[in-house]
This record gives sequence, C-alpha cells and structure tokens, in this order.
Amino acid sequence: MKIMKIDGTNPEPDKIKIARMAMKKGSIIIYPTDTVYGIGANVFDEEAILKVFSIKKRPLNKPLSICISRIEDIKQVAKIDSKIETIIRNILPGPFTIILKKNDNISSLLTAGSDKIGIRIPDNSVCMDLSRDFPITSTSANLSGYDIPESADEVLNQLGSSVDIMMDAGICKHGIPSTVIDMTVYPPKVLREGAGTLCLENMVKE
Repeated sequence: MKIMKIDGTNPEPDKIKIARMAMKKGSIIIYPTDTVYGIGANVFDEEAILKVFSIKKRPLNKPLSICISRIEDIKQVAKIDSKIETIIRNILPGPFTIILKKNDNISSLLTAGSDKIGIRIPDNSVCMDLSRDFPITSTSANLSGYDIPESADEVLNQLGSSVDIMMDAGICKHGIPSTVIDMTVYPPKVLREGAGTLCLENMVKE
C-alpha cells in the first residue's frame, strides 16, 4: 500500500492524478472527506465495487453511496427535477448524502438492487478533484459494524494493507457521518441525522 500525505485544502495535483489514474485501473483508495475518511473506487468498474464490499466485509444487500464533483454532474448518475435541484444547491457541497432515483448507467451492485442511489458532494477539495473525471464510491473507511475512524492512522488499524493508496490529510472536519436525505419523496425526508443540519420545512415552502 502506498501512503500519500496530501493537503486537504489545496491538494497537490500530482497526487490527485496518481490516485485518479489508479482508480481508473481498478485500484482502491482511502481519501478524506468533510465528514470521515472514505473508500474510493471507480463506480463504473464492477470488479472494483466488489473489492470495496470485500474490504469492508459489507453485505452485498447494503448499498454504497457515490461521490461526484459538481451539482451539474448529478444528471449523469441520477434523475433530478428543478424543485429538488433548488434544495440541493442550498446544501451541497456539504455533509449530506442525498438519495435520488438512479440512472441506468449506475450498477445495481452499488444500490443493492434498488432503483435509488446515495450521492455525496463533500465540501472537500480532495473529493472534488478525485471525482472530476468519474464518480467514485463514497463509503466510510471502516469494517462493517465497527467504529468509524476519524484519522488516517485509525483507518490503517482497521483496514491495514487491504487498499492500494491511502491519502492522509489529517483529521476530517466533522468526524461523524453525513446526514442522509431521501429526495425521492416530497417533501424530502431525513433518514439519518449526521454532521449536516438543516430545516427542510423552510426549504420546501412554495
């Protein structure tokens, strides 16, 4: 496993390129987000997706979320209307996972057979740069059922050398998982309270 120290605010382009090229070839990386460290793989590589499940010892009936770079990229992976897009623009980038109906190009492996996909745009420059060419998996860098690590050292204690690249940017900003919001219903519904706080009632007023 290769360990790379990286600036979480102004990530070095050469290090981003190394990680991105590695994922393009099927490698698995650990990367920092605004909440906790995540496990990244190319979402269009089903073999790599299976590796993520294996590394986490996560059952295949539990879906994985994905990370994208910009709000404009959402339409490439999911269905979105103008009303929901307005809400999304008020909260992303940020510590939220939004649930939308997936497009056909998203593997059912990621969604555990569901037609819904969790999407993140973390408020973190490393994430945005890593997912600029293609979406990457966004699942916490821990063994399934274990405590979620806040630091790179804690990640290594759990996952050891099971990944190809570790991008170490120090302690993540929030240290707890994202807030999950189901936006396939209206008004949207919070499924899990996490790092992000918001008042949905104010956002859905006509």
